[in-house]
Amino acid sequence: MFISHSSSASDVMVDLDEAHKNRDDEAESSSRRRANVSTASNDVSLSNGRMLRASTSNEENDSDSGTLKSRRRTHSGSKVEDHILRWNGKVFYTAGRPPWYDNSGYQLREPFIIGICGGSASGKTTVANRIIEALDIQWVTLLSMDSFYKVLTPEQHQAALNNKHDFDHPDAFDFDLLYRTLIRLKEGKRVEVPVYNFSTHSREKMNKTMYGASVLIFEGILAFHRKDILDMMNLKVFVDTDADIRLARRLSRDILERGRDVEGVLEQYNNFVKPAFDSFIAPCMRYADVIIPRGGENHVGIDLIVFHVKTCLHDLTVKNRAQLAMGALNGRNGNGLQAKPPPSLHVLKQTPQIR
Repeated sequence: MFISHSSSASDVMVDLDEAHKNRDDEAESSSRRRANVSTASNDVSLSNGRMLRASTSNEENDSDSGTLKSRRRTHSGSKVEDHILRWNGKVFYTAGRPPWYDNSGYQLREPFIIGICGGSASGKTTVANRIIEALDIQWVTLLSMDSFYKVLTPEQHQAALNNKHDFDHPDAFDFDLLYRTLIRLKEGKRVEVPVYNFSTHSREKMNKTMYGASVLIFEGILAFHRKDILDMMNLKVFVDTDADIRLARRLSRDILERGRDVEGVLEQYNNFVKPAFDSFIAPCMRYADVIIPRGGENHVGIDLIVFHVKTCLHDLTVKNRAQLAMGALNGRNGNGLQAKPPPSLHVLKQTPQIR
């Protein structure tokens, strides 16, 4: 805007007021346009949401009519969740971790392996989780024996549906696969663990990936049954819970989580679960280093276990960077052997530029 020298002061003030008013009008108009765009965007999102829900509903209807195959999520007794345990504001990863060193250079030569044995529904998993919470170690591998049930034949599968198959006998487990899995975890390697579905009595198509870690906890009703697996354990814990409490827990679990009926659970308990406990599980108590009465409710017993494990971890832990540095001065690797470059390392000849 140009103001001539001949304009009066009042004319100048009027022109300035009009300019400010026009500027405010333009700002208000721009704000309205932005609001309209935002409203339109919300309307579109709402419309898309309705369309999405309608599409989902149609797919479900088509699925019920046989057009599409229905996909239903079932409960799995072998724990197919994301292996995260949250407690007291902290996060613990129970699937282990890839075998690399941490930032401080500390690592264990081998993981500390805890075996937990006990009858069905005695509280083995609860004890394992209590130990993980009290240890306060972020990376722990928690492996359940439930994942290693054998694949059933058609005849065995039909018997399982009628509560006629014995899942508590040692022959029901794939001990060879279990042993190989424990060996790889002990070496800090990645493993693919089967996921067993107790509702369908079959293995899921998708496995779960687990890694070695500082502490490996293995729990199962027959965790102490095979000697070569028993010899791998640094600490053996037996969870001793009253038979009536175990039966009550099993009734609640199998009915609510696995879709069983009361008669079927009682029939299976009397025919298979109780005889297997008396014949195979209870005799394993003599191999235990620690016996925990009342399971996860025994806080004193769990605290003693945690104290012992922490002491052993402190003794096993070595500072690898210092060890490797000292070995490098003597031309040795971290294990005291003569250091040799890996086959994938190619040393180029020196040139005048890099000498």
